[in-house]
Amino acid sequence: MENLSQLLTLLGVVSYWLLLAGVAVRIVIKRRTIGASFSWLLVIYFLPVIGVIIYFLLGELHVGSSRASRSKSMFTPYGNWFAALEQHTQFHPAHLSQYGSGISTLCNNQLAIPTLLGNQLELLQQPSQILSAMIHDIDNARQAINLEFYIWHPGGQADDVANALIRAAQRGVTIKLLLDAAGSRLFFKSAWPEKMKDEGIELVPALIVSPLRMFFRRLDLRLHRKLLIIDNDIAYTGSMNLIDPKYFKQNSQVGQWVDIMVRITGPVAPVLNTVNAWDWEVETHERVLPAMPDMLSQDTSSAVQVIPSGPGMPPDIIHKVLQQAIYSAKQKIVITTPYFIPSENLLDALTTAAQRGIDVNLVIPRKNDSTMVKWASRSFFAELLRSGVKIHRFTGGLLHTKSVSIDDEYTLIGSVNLDMRSLWLNFELTLAIDDSLFTKELAKLQQSYLAQSEQLELARWQKRPLYKRFIEQIYYLFSPLL
Repeated sequence: MENLSQLLTLLGVVSYWLLLAGVAVRIVIKRRTIGASFSWLLVIYFLPVIGVIIYFLLGELHVGSSRASRSKSMFTPYGNWFAALEQHTQFHPAHLSQYGSGISTLCNNQLAIPTLLGNQLELLQQPSQILSAMIHDIDNARQAINLEFYIWHPGGQADDVANALIRAAQRGVTIKLLLDAAGSRLFFKSAWPEKMKDEGIELVPALIVSPLRMFFRRLDLRLHRKLLIIDNDIAYTGSMNLIDPKYFKQNSQVGQWVDIMVRITGPVAPVLNTVNAWDWEVETHERVLPAMPDMLSQDTSSAVQVIPSGPGMPPDIIHKVLQQAIYSAKQKIVITTPYFIPSENLLDALTTAAQRGIDVNLVIPRKNDSTMVKWASRSFFAELLRSGVKIHRFTGGLLHTKSVSIDDEYTLIGSVNLDMRSLWLNFELTLAIDDSLFTKELAKLQQSYLAQSEQLELARWQKRPLYKRFIEQIYYLFSPLL
């Protein structure tokens, strides 16, 4: 009996080490970044059994077999829709600036989505202004309204948006609402879903979280886009979820969230509607491809490149666009982001830019709602400061605006944080805007953020306690996974 027990123990140990070796080999052959591979190896070897389970649940980009199969079948019809844009009167690659030309070519080759000119852009800078503008456009909708958000949190003006949608549905407007199941869980628990369904509004939770699904799809894969499209003519996108900051996370001790949205009319609005149509079809099997943009007389204003990302789309496309934008800078870079955990390549791009004399400014919140991100971010500060990057910590709330301005001439703006989750995992959306007037308006807003920030000095940062440095380095080891 004792020999049998020893044999079973030996078999168990050998089996477990074979499992570890198999998972380790799988991590290596996946050809992630070296940092991500190293972090996963730490997880599986330093968290016995649990680490292997965590890897199977969160370590690979499983979107589910049915979702993957459905997405594959959608490539041809959606690809044809986007390819037809190259025949549009507002497709003029020769009119793009030196900043926009390279990024447009990159996105066209990777996504087959061209840059289109002739858009009208409005930068909305205050939550009340954003929600009021949305309500006004919803109240004037004639045919269709499509919404897609990571978070809808009930309360305040967010409820006014819900009431506006109900009014629109009552006068015959078709409304489709796609919300991330995890991010909007409080909304789904509220009375609003039933009220909306009673009025004929189609409401679909995206990427439902349940114990059963965790064996077939990653639980932390999230729909992080923010989109509102009205009548295929007007579109909103940016960093703001459908929330009223006065009613959102009031107990988190970080202050009110600070966000922006861009209101867009012109040929890019149907492009954004098609991105929404893709997400809707993946969740519902229902195909509703929008009408193509109207043909317009030649207009060289506001060239906009739509850049969606996520599983099923070209890998790390927004990551590549960020690097291209940073390396194209000649004078100044200003970046605002709530969560900052750069890849090795992005870190190198930022430090190299500062070392070649570019005025590089990084604006992040002084207080953050994520402890892990807070400590992991700090592990990069010393290297950035030594290279000449200026780090500004915003004191006016949780700065949630995700923006990049290059030389006050070129803009990247959208839902993407500068962390691994946004750049490699979630369904995200960024606009690359080749418009100096719009970028100068954004630059003024960024300067107002800088005026409400305290600049971090290298000498002061180097005096932080030893225990803080230790915590930073622990989180740094796992930063590629955050």
